[in-house]
Amino acid sequence: MKAILTDIEGTTSAIAFVKDMLFPFAEAALDGFLDAHGSDPQVAAILADIPGPDPRAQLRRWMKDDAKVTPLKSLQGLIWRAGFEDGRLKGHLWPDVPAALRAWHAAGLALAVYSSGSVEAQKLLFRHSLAGDLEPLFAGFFDTRIGAKRETVSYAAIARELGLPPAEVLFLSDVAEELDAAAAAGLATCQLVRAGDGTKPSGRHPEAADFPAVTRHFALPVPG
Repeated sequence: MKAILTDIEGTTSAIAFVKDMLFPFAEAALDGFLDAHGSDPQVAAILADIPGPDPRAQLRRWMKDDAKVTPLKSLQGLIWRAGFEDGRLKGHLWPDVPAALRAWHAAGLALAVYSSGSVEAQKLLFRHSLAGDLEPLFAGFFDTRIGAKRETVSYAAIARELGLPPAEVLFLSDVAEELDAAAAAGLATCQLVRAGDGTKPSGRHPEAADFPAVTRHFALPVPG
């Protein structure tokens, strides 16, 4: 392996953190944030991409449905930035994750993130994580702008962006359908089956209960 591409929710971080902390935070702050920042160029550009006559109503419908759409994810990222920067939010990571990421990075592996959450939100989580600032460990961040997570073309595009043959990229995720798409693009895959998240193994991919198990299975560098 030359690179490790990782999902966040259910892989590096608890599903509950995203579902029970980040999503409610963004929903509660939505109106106040738009009242204060709706005319900012970045926010206005996001709102312009939302169909229909009432952007706020559409955003709330998307939130209710947990829609993986770029305008919603981009706006959530901006709202979360305010919470991370003023200390109301800290990025959750499973305890085994930081040491493994540092060891892989120190050994020369390229690390990248692919999540349905915006690149902005990804960087904030790792920059303001419970283990400190881990953002500098990563060579790339990818969200739905490169494609949907269950589409094979998305993983082929990420491998091209990383400048590597797909077979030299290992994708870590808890979602079997994402792993299916990555494998179809030629990437190596591993399903994270974390007891704390109640993930069900698919039987279609190598499995690991945590990042040390990934390290052992793929003979990756171990934390010193």
